[in-house]
This record gives sequence, C-alpha cells and structure tokens, in this order.
Amino acid sequence: MRAPLQQWSQQMERIIYCMVCGKEAPVDAERCLACDAPLHTEQQVTYPGLRRRCEQLPQQLSDRLYIVVLSFKELPDTSRECFRSIVAALSHVDCDTVVLASVASAEEAELIRDSDLVIITAGSPRKPGMSRSDVLDVNRAVIDTIVDQVLELAPDALLMLVTNPVDVLTWHAWKRTGWTRNRVFGLGGVLDAARMAYYIGQETGHSSRDIQTMVIGGHGDSMLPLFRFSSIHGINAEIVLDSEARTRVTERTRNGGAEVLNLREDSSAYTAPGAAVVTMVDAICNDRRQILPCVSVLDGEYSEQDTTAGVPVILGRNGIEEVIELPLNETELDGFQASIASIRADL
Repeated sequence: MRAPLQQWSQQMERIIYCMVCGKEAPVDAERCLACDAPLHTEQQVTYPGLRRRCEQLPQQLSDRLYIVVLSFKELPDTSRECFRSIVAALSHVDCDTVVLASVASAEEAELIRDSDLVIITAGSPRKPGMSRSDVLDVNRAVIDTIVDQVLELAPDALLMLVTNPVDVLTWHAWKRTGWTRNRVFGLGGVLDAARMAYYIGQETGHSSRDIQTMVIGGHGDSMLPLFRFSSIHGINAEIVLDSEARTRVTERTRNGGAEVLNLREDSSAYTAPGAAVVTMVDAICNDRRQILPCVSVLDGEYSEQDTTAGVPVILGRNGIEEVIELPLNETELDGFQASIASIRADL
C-alpha cells in the first residue's frame, strides 16, 4: 500500500529529499525533479526517539522504496543541516530510500499514523556501571506513552522494541496492546549473535562473514551463547573452540554492550544496534521468512508461558511467523531457564 505523506513539524519547511540523488523536492511531488526517481512508498516505517540509529536503517534495504520518519526528541531546535547530513550519508549507499525527517517531539504523534511498522528506541540510556534493568522504571513510562499513541494512530502496525531492558519492555508492550504475540517483538539476539560472531573471529582469526551464531535468553548478563548451534563455514564451533576460548567468547558476548558503554562513557551503543535493526526490518518488509533470534513472547515453547525471551524465530511480513524450539541439552536448558528467571524478576 502507498503510505500517506505525513504533516511536517511546523518548524520544518515542507520539503523531502530524494534518496537517489539527495536533492530537495516538494512534499507533494510524485517524482524527483532532478533525477526523476519516484518519491512515494509502499510502506511506512516509523522510529520514535530514533537518535543516531537512523543512519544505519536503510543501508541494506535496496529492494524497495521506504519512508523513514525520524523523530529526534532530544534536539531542542530545528536543524536543517542535521537532516542534510543524514540524507547525504544515506545517498552514498546502494539503496532507494526516501527519508522524511522531522524534529517533532513525542507529543506530535500524528507522525506515526498508518505506519506498518513502529520501532521504539526512545528511552533513557544506561550509564557506565548500570545494568539494563536499572533504567526499567523510567523507560517503561516512555514506552507507555508511545504504545498508547500506536494503539490510537497505527492499530494495524507491527511493533518492534529496541529500548532496554528490551525483554521486559517487549512483554509490557505486548500486554498493553492486547495484540497477538506475532505483532510485538524486540531486538536482542540479532545484535548479540553479531557480537558473538565477532569474538569468535577474534579467537580463531576467521572472517566473521563465515561465522553463524545463535544466542538465546535475555538480552543481558544471563544471555546464553549456543556454540552447539553455531558454526564456522559449516564446522561446528565446539570443534574449533576449546572450552577456555568458549568461556572467553561467552563473557565478552554478555558484556559487549557494557564494553562499548565504558569506552564511550557518555553514550550506549547505537551503530551495531542500528545494523541489527536493518536486518530485522529487511526480513519483515521483504517477507524473507528469515530465521533470526529475536525477543518473542513464549506460549509453551521451551516449557515457558507468559514471558519473553530471545529465541530463534521466522521473521516475515506478519512479524514473528513462527517460534523455533531448539532441542537444548540439559546444560543449555539450565542456562536458558536461569536467564528466563532473571527476566521474570523484572516483569
């Protein structure tokens, strides 16, 4: 379906930018005046509170044309140059993406009307020394406001949570919407699996492109990297890595976010999460039915009920098409149950 063009913030001029050539065009234009590229889309993807992660979204979405509505809550004033820099950066990648940028605050909820997919990244980031759970109360209040706006203005949307603690907030958002569980899910395992692949690459010297990994459980200190379900170009990771190497990879994977946080000091990770969001949005919008580890509501899988956790799912046009139940051994199941217990403690 063709997504309606949304009203800009009153502070912004009524212009859009062509993602093929980066030139300005009138908001009601059908095609770019400079290069004749189409300026309308089949779907609308909305990011409340997106911040820097916006720059990562369209880089791999080369198959179709999209609108990305950017809502920079923390910017106090309109900065046209800010949007120019984003568009310029995105125009250098191989994609056909139209960007509709706005500095509207979260209160200007009309921006999300009729969205097919709403991705929530808004919230307070943790500081060095804090766990993801330490920001639960403040971020739950933020999520409540946005979810209520989604219910009113985009009642048919899919809802992806990125805000931490993502496992708990995904469950909370699911409960608040009353929607079927396939429509509400969270980012977690895709990012954790990418970090695990990187650390395996550091241990082995192999390219991370040859490494497929699986991480399940909570998106936190109790996450469970599964070496038995990970491989290096088809070779089981348990064959390649000894027990000491597996322990190092596990610890670094669990602490990857904290490692970035400590290095940045004033900001949590955003580049890698942005790339992980790209993977998930691509799977949904292109109906790839891709197997990815995501935060999902469990309904009997792994003998768990009415809770959320990172598990492998089939991700497609309808959100979570299917939850995949891995045949965990006793040790893996114990670790998964311990991770579930840490999530339940915050529900």
